[in-house]
Formats: sequence, structure tokens, C-alpha cells
Amino acid sequence: MFYYDSTMLLIIPVLILAFYAQSKVHGNYKKYSKKQNLANLTGGEIAREILDRKGLTDVNIYPIKGVLTDHYNPAKKTVNLSEDVYYGRSISSSSIAAHEVGHAIQHATKYYPLVLRTGILPIAQLGSSAAFPLFLLGLLFSIPIMMDLGIIFFAGALLFHVVTLPVEYNASRRAMVELNQGILVSQEEISGAKAVLNAAALTYVASTLMALMQLIRLVLIRGSRK
Repeated sequence: MFYYDSTMLLIIPVLILAFYAQSKVHGNYKKYSKKQNLANLTGGEIAREILDRKGLTDVNIYPIKGVLTDHYNPAKKTVNLSEDVYYGRSISSSSIAAHEVGHAIQHATKYYPLVLRTGILPIAQLGSSAAFPLFLLGLLFSIPIMMDLGIIFFAGALLFHVVTLPVEYNASRRAMVELNQGILVSQEEISGAKAVLNAAALTYVASTLMALMQLIRLVLIRGSRK
């Protein structure tokens, strides 16, 4: 069977890494959500301060529902922060808000990996939704070209994951630069912010490795059907 053949062994180590990364994200987020930043600023206030400092007064900030749903929307030029981050005054709120503002700064400076990621997003969405159905149909009905198309489509989705890595790491680096400029002033705050952001970055590494292993699986299964 396609989903339960021996190539599934490739996925197991990455699944373990993914579970570990998620536990680190939630653990560090929860730990540093209990520690207030000494500036006593909310995530929304910190985001606004950094944006104004960078001259990005046209970027708006909004609270949104959910937990860790924070993101930057380049089409609308909005920093969207989960309510706990937007209203929270914790180290977690500070670091996550600054990270999302990092994406806004990338957008304003035309940071190339972000431009590339935005450009290939439609291809990645098509690839991730169509790849497995195409491949599975080709496998079931012995149609090699459909299997090949599935592999090509999934390679496009993998490319999106690969490009996402420098985008996320760079946004975290920009966040730490901004937070170090008078917002986070104690060593505990700085260490906490790094812990939160590094854990989040690990989830992107895990998802990229998962996509890579899935692509290798498809190639191996395709090769066995020649």
C-alpha cells in the first residue's frame, strides 16, 4: 500500500523531530508568557513602536483569534497578532510581535527570499493539494506520467518550504536587533526571546525535512514501479 510501505521508515525520524519542535514551541511560549517584560509594553505596542521607528506608519496591527496564529499579510500590509500576543505584556508577546514586524520590514526592504516566497505561493498551494491525488491515481491505474506530475507538483511545494527557512530566520534576527534597542533590557528577557524564536524556527526546519522525506518517498515508489 502507498501509505504503509517500507518508505514510511523515512518519515518516522522527522515525525519525532516535528513533535519535539511543537512541544518546544508550546513549552517556551507558555513559560515566557508568565514572565512580564520590564518595559511593561503589550505586543501590540511593541509592534507599533518598531514599525514607527522604521518609518512603516502605513502598516496596521490587528488582534486576531486563536493561539500562535500570528502572521504578517503582505497583500494588506497588516501585522496580525493573536489576542494573547497583542494584549499581553510578556516576553513571549514581545518576541512574537517583533518577529512578525520583522516580516513587515522584510517586505518594505524587498528582502528577496520573501519576494520569492510570495511569488511561488500559488504554485506551492497547487502543488501541495494536487500532488498526492495525482501520484496516487497514477500509482493505482499504472499511469507513469501522472506519477511524474505528482512528483513535480510536490517539488514545487518543497521549494516553498525551503525558501521559507531563510525568511523566518531572518525575521527572527531582525526581531532580536529591534528588541535589543531598549525594549528588552534584562538578560532573562533576551534569553527568553531567543528561546521562543528558536523553538518556532525549529518547526519550520521540521516541516521542510518532512516535505523532503515525502518527496524522496514518492521518487522511490515511482522507481519501484518501472
